[in-house]
Amino acid sequence: MGSLPTEVFSVELQQHPHHVEDTTGRVERAQWLLNSPEPPGLWQQLLHGIKSNVFPQGNNYSSKQKTPASRVFSFFRGVFPILSWGRNYKASKFKNDVMAGLTLASLSVPQSIGYANLAKLDPQYGLYTSIVPPLVYSLMGSSRELAIGPVAVVSMLLASLLQKIEDPVANPVAYRKLIFTVTFFAGIFQAAFGIFRLGFLVDFLSHAAIVGFMAGAAIVIGLQQLKGLLGINHFTTNTDVVSVLESVFNSIVHEPWYPLNIVLGCAFLIFLLLTRFIGKRNKKLFWLPAIAPLISVLLSTLIVFLTKADKHGVKIVKHIKGGLNPSSAHQLQLGGPHVGQAAKAGLISAVIALAEAIAVGRSFASIKGYHLDGNKEMIAMGCMNIAGSLTSCYVSTGSFSRTAVNFSAGCETVVSNIVMALTVILSVELLTRLLYFTPIAILASIILSALPGLVDITGAYHIWKVDKLDFLACIGAFFGVLFASAEIGLLVAVSISFAKILVNSLRPGIEVLGRLPRTDIFCNINQYPMATKTPSILIIGINSSLLCFANANSVRERVMRSVMKEENETEDQKEKGRIQHVILDMSNVINIDTSGILALEEIHKKLFSYGIELAMANPRWQVIHRLKVAKLLDIIGGERVFLTVGEAVDACLNPKVAGGSSC
Repeated sequence: MGSLPTEVFSVELQQHPHHVEDTTGRVERAQWLLNSPEPPGLWQQLLHGIKSNVFPQGNNYSSKQKTPASRVFSFFRGVFPILSWGRNYKASKFKNDVMAGLTLASLSVPQSIGYANLAKLDPQYGLYTSIVPPLVYSLMGSSRELAIGPVAVVSMLLASLLQKIEDPVANPVAYRKLIFTVTFFAGIFQAAFGIFRLGFLVDFLSHAAIVGFMAGAAIVIGLQQLKGLLGINHFTTNTDVVSVLESVFNSIVHEPWYPLNIVLGCAFLIFLLLTRFIGKRNKKLFWLPAIAPLISVLLSTLIVFLTKADKHGVKIVKHIKGGLNPSSAHQLQLGGPHVGQAAKAGLISAVIALAEAIAVGRSFASIKGYHLDGNKEMIAMGCMNIAGSLTSCYVSTGSFSRTAVNFSAGCETVVSNIVMALTVILSVELLTRLLYFTPIAILASIILSALPGLVDITGAYHIWKVDKLDFLACIGAFFGVLFASAEIGLLVAVSISFAKILVNSLRPGIEVLGRLPRTDIFCNINQYPMATKTPSILIIGINSSLLCFANANSVRERVMRSVMKEENETEDQKEKGRIQHVILDMSNVINIDTSGILALEEIHKKLFSYGIELAMANPRWQVIHRLKVAKLLDIIGGERVFLTVGEAVDACLNPKVAGGSSC
């Protein structure tokens, strides 16, 4: 009698040999999962991220080359991409880059003067910002098409944030020092985002929020140009649309204004918009809208000079200081009374500048078919703004309009930025005296002509059709900028984006899964009605990347609610139809904290009290590691952890041949 179990076992082996093979393979695969090595810790991941940013991956400089010289060159090649592609640079590319750079400079010079005026700075500071930052980016940036310099949105943002702290009219020196300090902080934040791989912080400003913010900022910037277009002397420092319109109305009613300004400005605005329209209709004439601003500046300056229109009320630029960028390192106020406010403004402008530059750079990189490394771009942007803050520049970034011109002009590499910067240097050295009679109204018309590209109505409509919550963030940013300030608009957009994340994380998807016919694939039975449930087994999928304090209780309650619902549906059926096993599909859960572990432990205890066994399928690396450290696997049982849902189902349906129990 004592040999009976052995005899029975041998008979089963003969009758069902495939069960033994399946069970052995399943156990082996479960052991792979349970015995996986410890995942890298936080500091290891952080150091790896920093190392991957400064050392190029793969290619010739692999682990086989350990000489100090190769390590040094590998480091510099990671920091300065120009060392990689510069060795293969050809004369044919240089010709295209020179033409693109000269075309770019013809647009950059008048725009830079206008954007400096928008930032409440003297004109030369806009030109300075088109010299040093593009040169630094040419050495460190990885985008071939991105055109660097001052942009309208950042210029408006700086003015709206800083003129409340220092009056640019009453105390221009203090205001200028504050601008340089903000630029320094913006560069520090941008470089830190890249070095420590914190680019996800920029992603909190979603595409929808950027669309709304840009559209609102474009309208505010356009209304502010009424000051230059109408020749108004006194204007509000507020940026909301109500204050701007009220200031315009009061100035027109109570102060003298000169119609020659608006005649001159509107005439050239029509010319600029017409050339823009022609350039869009005929791609071969891309150069026409690019040089139109420079033509407008030269013609209007000549008209004012010959007609002496400045004697009849036309506002002119007057003196523009010539010469190369002077040092501004001594003007940084890192210990001043406004350092906290400067850091705050630096963070806001850093995020906006990065969001615009990376979005523009990636869109053109996808057209050319290459990948743009966001973290390396952040480091390059940070370094160029730090260098800019030391050389009398304010916050610069990638401009969409100038990048489009650079792309259309046939640029091959960032050498076009170098050519553009060198051309601006010649302009600063030789042409600034000739711009004395340039009308302010022309600068306003140049800015106005660039604004339509910031309003993406098609994009907003697409957001509305796809995701209503995203559209709410878009509208929140738009109205926040329009009726409050740029700061409030950003705050509203980020708050709505955070709220969306919280809603999704607090209420993760809990799905009952079924097997698709003739497959070993398990899917949501609501999405795939043809999927069938397995008798006596309830399979539940947790659709959340993080099982944590924010959603652990919700997951626990909804899992138990699903179990109770399934029990109620089968209570009138035979005993074999009742739930005997619950399988949790953990494949979507990337990480777990102590609250999540406690929630799983409570689920196990409650199911055990009902006579139901719990199993888990495909817990990810961090999850299985923390379950082992927390000893939860000792409670649930390592034999109830499986690599796939299919293996968990098979184990629950078929008893182990080689001893033990079912799932």
